[in-house]
Amino acid sequence: MVNEEFPPLIGRFQAMGCPCEVLVDTTDTSLLADQLDVARREAERIEQKYSRFRRGTIVDRINTSAGHKMEVDEETAALLDYAAECYALSDGLFDITRRGWNQVIWETPFITLPVGFAIDLGGICKEYAADRILSLLMERRHIATLVNLGGDIAAAGERLWSVGIENIAQPGQVARTVHLHKGGIATSGTTQRADHILNPKTGQPVVQAPQSVTVAAKTCTEAGFWSTLAVLQGEQAEIFLAEQSLESWCFR
Repeated sequence: MVNEEFPPLIGRFQAMGCPCEVLVDTTDTSLLADQLDVARREAERIEQKYSRFRRGTIVDRINTSAGHKMEVDEETAALLDYAAECYALSDGLFDITRRGWNQVIWETPFITLPVGFAIDLGGICKEYAADRILSLLMERRHIATLVNLGGDIAAAGERLWSVGIENIAQPGQVARTVHLHKGGIATSGTTQRADHILNPKTGQPVVQAPQSVTVAAKTCTEAGFWSTLAVLQGEQAEIFLAEQSLESWCFR
């Protein structure tokens, strides 16, 4: 049973270019420290493996493969499978190449990237990392836990977690509070960088895009896909979200 009389312990670290938190429903500081160390090391592993800004990463090797077929490991293959699924589900709007995933030859576990193309897993990896870290922590200790990687959240356990959605008109203030026991929450938008989300079919920033879209789903990875895809709908974002029957919050 969850003891609602005490707040969860919180551990913090910096990774993937953002502040990160692990909240554990315990009073045991040594347990928190152990779980926090696992979380930090896993976030760093994923960042080092999939960063497109570092030389020698799997993404860098794919991007510099000069049109040659390349074999990838099982984890990377799963991410590329997911990227291909997202491309198909979004009718080409969710595209890790921004130039046309349909021109990439992807036959698990082999990828052939056309010359001049590059992949960017940045739109997937942080959400994937949140889910992956949560899974690792729950395997070690089955206790209510929430992982927050710069606003991309994955939670599990019996505790009811309260998550605040930032008010874009008043940064630092909460516009809505979401309550969940388990699942994922992710936010996409243009409040930090207007050119952060491009329409791959035009190569230009999305016209009349919402400033912020937050989606709750079964996993953080899934929530990230739908929130990004909603922003890509531009002025139709709210209609799109309603059609998907998603629990979501859209701000303009």
